[in-house]
Amino acid sequence: MSPVGLLIVSHSARLAEGVVEVAQQMAASVPLMAAGGTDDGGVGTSFAKVMDGVGAVDTGEGVVVLTDLGSAVMTAESVLEFLDEAQRSRVRLADAALVEGAVAAAVAAEAGAGLEAVVRAAEEAVPAAPTEEPPELREPIESAALTLVNPMGLHARPAAVLAGRLSAFDVEVTVNGVDGQSVMALMALGAGHGAQLVVEASGPDAARAVAFVRHQIETGFGEI
Repeated sequence: MSPVGLLIVSHSARLAEGVVEVAQQMAASVPLMAAGGTDDGGVGTSFAKVMDGVGAVDTGEGVVVLTDLGSAVMTAESVLEFLDEAQRSRVRLADAALVEGAVAAAVAAEAGAGLEAVVRAAEEAVPAAPTEEPPELREPIESAALTLVNPMGLHARPAAVLAGRLSAFDVEVTVNGVDGQSVMALMALGAGHGAQLVVEASGPDAARAVAFVRHQIETGFGEI
């Protein structure tokens, strides 16, 4: 399955290209494109660039559009109106901080998260946003206490791997009391090498979810 694509819309071509450059360092396989500046190289936004960009990064799994200012949102919304119904259903405008949201979305997409999970990752990355409440679990039916063995612990990529895949399960899951389906909540744990993570899950896919987390942690997220 191809990853969700990201389109960065900014009034500045250089700003959009810089955000793409940073995000690509975290997510090399994710389709990323900058749509910055006007058609003649000035400051502003271009309907044509946004339209072309949506088509270029849409692999069939969807596109998340991140913008810098209000008029960029208006340009993106105008483009949506001109898309056919099938493509429009695969495009989401994220209400997110441009740089932080792009990085979080790219990491989530790299980990295989679906369209809605990638949007969620972007929108949770807004600086100073209140910590998201963990899901209210029914009595956990599966749990595990696991120790991080990879050298860097639960940094951005492993957090996105867990959140992205867990979002696809029919499960309510927490990791050390935070929402296991949230990239930013997992990163905020600051869990380093040797830290213990307590995973609790309820729901139809609880056993699969805990087994997935166990495998990822015990194999060091492929980093050892």
